Amino acid sequence: MKKPKYQRILLKLSGEALSAGQDGILNFDFIKVVAAQVKRCLDAGVQVAVIVCACNIWRGRQGTGMDQCRADYMGMLATVVNSLALQDVFLREGMKARVMTAVEMKAFADTYTARDAIEALENGEVVVFGGGLGIPFFSTDTAAALRAAEIKADCILMAKNIDAIYSADPKKDPNAVRYTDLTYAEILDKNLRALDLSAATFCMDNNISGYAFGLADPENIYRAVMGEPVGTAIHN
Repeated sequence: MKKPKYQRILLKLSGEALSAGQDGILNFDFIKVVAAQVKRCLDAGVQVAVIVCACNIWRGRQGTGMDQCRADYMGMLATVVNSLALQDVFLREGMKARVMTAVEMKAFADTYTARDAIEALENGEVVVFGGGLGIPFFSTDTAAALRAAEIKADCILMAKNIDAIYSADPKKDPNAVRYTDLTYAEILDKNLRALDLSAATFCMDNNISGYAFGLADPENIYRAVMGEPVGTAIHN
């Protein structure tokens, strides 16, 4: 049996992708398919942590005229909604799973510490990070980068609603260039917005590998873990 390329991953899921284009905020049939691929990774001996954004529920920029901190707090709470939904599906699909939040929410989840997260991962649990970093002005990309560093993940797998990183939005620009390999320096130089620039800088400074691919086919999660070329590799 082929060995996985990574032993511990942080899987970043797009909230928009989890809605799978339906009118509601979450498509549970689709999430079940995603969960099946996460389970395949676990069965292959890979430790899996997950962080999810909340663009299917709330984006901070929607709060036009709102205090920016308050708008960002709403976004953090929305990520907890998504995290609990993921946990529920993971549990129903036969996995051990826990949600850990950046701010204390004892009635809903465990409070995050890197030590507890690593212990849970080593015990075969899927750990879902909710609440971002618990502070405003930082994106889920940046939260993913920091959590990946703290738990010593081998790679951040970025499952998006687009199949790779492009020079521009391919839905708007037919001449957009699709990248299969990028350095963080190139992302910063080209000002590519597929990854938050503060997150790219953090990953570059801390030598954290990334891989961006489309979630439209959830099996790409397993393929990426096994080292198959399904998107854009990001590195120093």
